[in-house]
Amino acid sequence: MSKDTRTKGRVTVRWWERQQLERQGCRASDWSAIEIKPDTDLSGIRDTLFEGNVSIGAECRIEKARIVDSILGDRVRITDTGLLRNSIVGNDVVIERCDVVEFEPETMCGIGTEVCVLDETGTRSVTIFPELTAQSALLQCREPKWRENHYLPMLAERLDNLHVEPAIDDGARLSGCGLVRNVAIGRDVVVEGALALRNGTIINNAAPGKALAYIGPGVDAENFIIVDGRMDSGVIARNCFVGQGTTLEKGFTAHDSLFFANCQMENGEACALFGGPYSVSMHKASLLIGCQTSFLNAGSGTNQSNHMYKLGPVHWGILERGVKTSSASYLMLGAKIGAFSLLMGQHKTHPDSSEFPFSYLFGDDRGATVVVPGVMLRSCGLMRDEQKWPARDRRLKRRLPIRDRIVFDVLSPLTVDKMLSASEVIDSLLMRPADDDRYLRYRGMKFTRAALERARHLYELAIYKYLDRKCGEEGIPDFESGSAAEEWVDIAGLPMTRGMLRKAMEAESPEEVERTFDTAFSDYAKLEKEWIARRFAPRWHQPREVIRAYAADFDRMIEEDRQRYLEELSAQSSMLAL
Repeated sequence: MSKDTRTKGRVTVRWWERQQLERQGCRASDWSAIEIKPDTDLSGIRDTLFEGNVSIGAECRIEKARIVDSILGDRVRITDTGLLRNSIVGNDVVIERCDVVEFEPETMCGIGTEVCVLDETGTRSVTIFPELTAQSALLQCREPKWRENHYLPMLAERLDNLHVEPAIDDGARLSGCGLVRNVAIGRDVVVEGALALRNGTIINNAAPGKALAYIGPGVDAENFIIVDGRMDSGVIARNCFVGQGTTLEKGFTAHDSLFFANCQMENGEACALFGGPYSVSMHKASLLIGCQTSFLNAGSGTNQSNHMYKLGPVHWGILERGVKTSSASYLMLGAKIGAFSLLMGQHKTHPDSSEFPFSYLFGDDRGATVVVPGVMLRSCGLMRDEQKWPARDRRLKRRLPIRDRIVFDVLSPLTVDKMLSASEVIDSLLMRPADDDRYLRYRGMKFTRAALERARHLYELAIYKYLDRKCGEEGIPDFESGSAAEEWVDIAGLPMTRGMLRKAMEAESPEEVERTFDTAFSDYAKLEKEWIARRFAPRWHQPREVIRAYAADFDRMIEEDRQRYLEELSAQSSMLAL
């Protein structure tokens, strides 16, 4: 809303109104620069110092405050505030017990901040702005040349034309805060007890009464954007983006990090983290540094290192979707951990287990990685995860414009393609003799023969389970000879074909980039069917009853694991009973 619109219908304070305000303890550097609405009840304005040009709306209540060069909407309440300067305040706003709330000229309120994610030296930076999505952010940091030469020029034109209004929007409430400088505060946003906020934007897109955007007691943040997310209880953040449904709380500290849909971060620390959707870390002494995650569950004491004391903190790594880390796990970067794997112990040989999803990874006494492929497929918790994630989506039922596109499938072209390829690698490894220590070695990782033989069977069961789920009564589409299946990539929770990714990178505007990701999301099922037709050789085209039998074996394996777990839980409960 323009200044002219906000000040429409207001007139300069008249002499008798000035006298009343002065009797009530108010002062002004120039009363002729103070404007009010004609029907303003002056009895609610007391003990206030006005400096510069100030415009006051109707039904305002102002006590014990200093107001400098600001425009106040209707029904604004300002009390016990040391300084309100260069601010545009909407309607129904409350500002109370705040030390300083001010905007400096031409501030961008955090928009355009460069976040040095993954590589802390800044070679994979992401430019943050309110419409940033997990997908476009990942493309920025994973394709730095594309960002520098193609995306940034498009984005710069958009940001150059962006007017950031130094505003506190309708229905916002600030209370008990220290310094609030250059922070644009959106509609219905609550900020209470923050220690210091500098150069940021807080946006609420939710329906009235359902706001997610919030900043709570003890928060100290600088150079940040929050879109339908929360910072609470002592968070310290520098150069961060907090996306929809994300919560940072309980003393969590972060710098140069991005957090997208439904992340939950408590107690620990993040440095140069790309926190893809549903990344969770809730324990003290956990450090997530220089890595890309999604659907992560980090155990207590989880740690990575990105600095070899040679060229600086240039090392980074990828924990593919669904990785879990055990207590006190350690990973020396660079490394790449396969999807839905469990990382345990110390790993110091830069492992790349991406070819073997659903694995247990143990660190031996020398820091080498021992891989037990496929064994996570037996876990009843895996299928539970697939069901719980959409049920825990904080963005739902709030009428939000959903930013990050998320496909929750555990068995998808991403993981199934890896299992198909891994089966071939396993066959070749089993043809080799083991080393003297009885391990088979592959790309710096160690395998036992028994583990590989079991993985081959587990992968086969999971692949048939996938085909049963996706093809149903129609059966597997006919094999298309001469047409190769496209490679799929995981773009921060969105599985998409390499071809669709190329289209996104060839787009001519940031909006077209996002539309391409929207298309990949909406066409996921269709593209998946096309991939199945091209990827599965004739050996997989079994009769329907055979596929169903394999799928039933998979389900039976999951149910047996569930029953074992319940029995163990019952035994533990009996042991602990009075």
